[in-house]
Amino acid sequence: MPMVAGRSSPDKVEAVDVVVVADRDVEFAGFMSRSTPALARTAWLLCCDTHLAEELVQQALVKTYLAWPKARQGEPLAYARRVLANLRIDRWRRRRREVLMASDTLPDQKDGSQSLADQHAERDRLSRALMLLPTKQRRIVVLRHLEGLTEREVADAVGVSIGTVKSTASRGIARLREVLEAEDAAGRP
Repeated sequence: MPMVAGRSSPDKVEAVDVVVVADRDVEFAGFMSRSTPALARTAWLLCCDTHLAEELVQQALVKTYLAWPKARQGEPLAYARRVLANLRIDRWRRRRREVLMASDTLPDQKDGSQSLADQHAERDRLSRALMLLPTKQRRIVVLRHLEGLTEREVADAVGVSIGTVKSTASRGIARLREVLEAEDAAGRP
């Protein structure tokens, strides 16, 4: 006869076990379906590789699931983003160099004001400019300006102070402007 919390009632134990597991799984499945597109977009912006981004999202979701009781107490998406950023840092530290790969797709929100070709061209132009930034600077610019997180959320996700987020984002945006203006001056699309 199984024992749970000092009780030995088989009918209650089985009912509690089924409900707890089902509720957690159902709750996490709902979170996963809502948050996967946002996590995929963040992952792609951090690494500019579709396959690596998918792998990072899967790993982040597994780690978030394993820590679900803790993650659901606060903001689960912020927790998952933090895990995602840490996984990217870990991978970068292990590898210590990045291979730039062209990507034909970026998971993002559709905007009807531009043609599909123009959207792809702008996205490619931005991703190439982002890849010129140092890793930490790129991570902060992506989280702050492309994902729209607050300075506090970015600081928590990256593990730095708010002042560091402000200065690093400012320098990153200035560098992106320089690169994009230089392209415009050179007459490249």
